[in-house]
Amino acid sequence: MRILVFGAKGQLGKDLVSLFGIDAEVAGHDLPGIDIADVQAASGAVQAFAPDLVINAAAATDVDGAEEDRAGAFRVNETGARNVAAAAAVEGAPVVYYSTDYVFGGAQTRPYVPEDIVAPIGVYAQSKAAGEAATRKANPKHFIIRTAWLYGPGGNNFVEKILRAAAKFPSLRVVEDEVGSPTHTLDLAKATAALVKTDAYGTYHAVNAGSCSRFDLARAIVELAGLTIPVSPCPSSEFPTKAERPLYSVLATDKLESATGYVMRPWHEALESYMARRDSHA
Repeated sequence: MRILVFGAKGQLGKDLVSLFGIDAEVAGHDLPGIDIADVQAASGAVQAFAPDLVINAAAATDVDGAEEDRAGAFRVNETGARNVAAAAAVEGAPVVYYSTDYVFGGAQTRPYVPEDIVAPIGVYAQSKAAGEAATRKANPKHFIIRTAWLYGPGGNNFVEKILRAAAKFPSLRVVEDEVGSPTHTLDLAKATAALVKTDAYGTYHAVNAGSCSRFDLARAIVELAGLTIPVSPCPSSEFPTKAERPLYSVLATDKLESATGYVMRPWHEALESYMARRDSHA
């Protein structure tokens, strides 16, 4: 099997290339080599490799930066998504597009299922919702996978931000009114591998099991790192951001489990595994 991964240098892309490379021939592209928003570059890369599967892990993920560069966010997350999906369709190949919990507005008090109506409240979220729609329209053989609070080796993610802050400050205050589903990139890659073995095309949620607040997650990170720095809760209003975040964006994975039989492990177990991977790599 031949698999082409866009966004191969990102924290998810690295795990995708590594995991799929065990049993398949994998080619990876990323900036500055290939810009997926350039239709000729994207289609040329797909045509040259003639893949059996195309995975689009490339994205503009600066949530606050998107508020000041709407065009840039849509250029990658919508136009790029359309280009990749369409190029895969020409080759008869399925496409994977990763989306986000942020496409939901956060008004619910129960986990979101893939069929829930999206209500993005910021430019980043709007661009990812548009990318979903573009992917669906461009390629009927699509797997749209929404995930959340993603972290992996080499990424500028929440885990690394907390560890950097813990090394710099005597104590931490972390918001407790944002609740979601932390997800390890390796587990998301495994979920992807299980899903693409099926022909159950559609939209799915893939996150580690359970949910927590940002405060709960930060406290777990500090504990697993063996640090004694105090971590206290605070409201999100204490740290205003340019982009509004959904306060509740927990995702339900029942549809993924039904389609694949793959059950994602609890978030705390996944975090512990990541910390061990991180220490081993260091």
